[in-house]
Amino acid sequence: MDFELTDDQLELQRTVRDVLDREAPASLARDIAEGSGSADELWATLTSLDWPALCLPESVGGLGRGWVELAVLLEEMGRHVAPGPFAATAAQFAPTVRHAGTPDQQERFLAPVAAAGATGTLAVDEGAGTWDLDQIGASATRDGDSLVLSGIKCFVVDGATAEEIAVVVRIDGGLRVVVVPGEAVVARELDPIDATTRHATIDLEDVRVDSDRLLVGSDSDDAVVRAVQEATVGTAASTLGACQRILELNLDHARERRQFGVPIGSFQAVKHKMADMYCLIERARVLVYFAALVFDSDDDRRVIATSMAKAGAGECQQRCVRDGLQLFGGIGYTWEHELHLFLRRAKIGELHFGSSSSHRRRITRCAMSAL
Repeated sequence: MDFELTDDQLELQRTVRDVLDREAPASLARDIAEGSGSADELWATLTSLDWPALCLPESVGGLGRGWVELAVLLEEMGRHVAPGPFAATAAQFAPTVRHAGTPDQQERFLAPVAAAGATGTLAVDEGAGTWDLDQIGASATRDGDSLVLSGIKCFVVDGATAEEIAVVVRIDGGLRVVVVPGEAVVARELDPIDATTRHATIDLEDVRVDSDRLLVGSDSDDAVVRAVQEATVGTAASTLGACQRILELNLDHARERRQFGVPIGSFQAVKHKMADMYCLIERARVLVYFAALVFDSDDDRRVIATSMAKAGAGECQQRCVRDGLQLFGGIGYTWEHELHLFLRRAKIGELHFGSSSSHRRRITRCAMSAL
């Protein structure tokens, strides 16, 4: 596999960075965290640039690009701690409908995303925080031409604002996805670590939807598994971007902050910490883009590639958060400094779709089964 970005992908990266530098400064994230800002204008800009349609199939009006391009976008979104529904819509909802839906259902639910910036999200976990599909208890029951849902879903990104929610449920003896209108559920917003990423608990009890909202493009659990894998790597890419920005902020601080008449970046201990952060970020980047390449090539290493990407990004987050705060000292703990915005984004990314330790255990099981 070639881990180098192509010229087109590098141009995409530059374009995304330029747009987000202009449209999503840290001040926007701060305003939203303080309750005085909105991501609506940013989302309108991204929609006008066709970014939500970038990786959607051409059959629904998308641009038909691959997962590497989506990873580029998500990394830059994390690097700018950009708020809004892009990640949940493009990396969670869209892959779920693409894998689990029929062509007609893909047209129904994804064409509005491509054409008009409709928003969606994915609801998997039910409170354990493991995102283990074996623990799914939410269910759907057939009642004539309707489905009646029951259960709850926790930690749903944009769960209170998304127009459509892809809900993983048990029905007919397996795991399936029901696309539920956001207005049909009772959503309770959570007090998040990262206030720029809205999470909610949604109550599905006695929610009734038309039976044609059950995605029937696949009759196996594999479609759900693949969708969750892609959402997991999307989260890892965003975490990677936040870690990259933490390193950049520390580099700037090490050049400007002076002690004993010299920049603190000249001290060996500081150099070593930043070198370690850089190495962890580069390792995580390789793992994230390897997973993206696996998805694009429909490689059978999806399980281990997903867990390596998520574990690598999570371990990178742990070190960057710890050392980033230490290098900044007291100012890094203040609300006025922007560092905490990226620390929060990195931390929530490490927890979402499974912790580093849970993914390391999965890697171990994959390795042992290959012996």
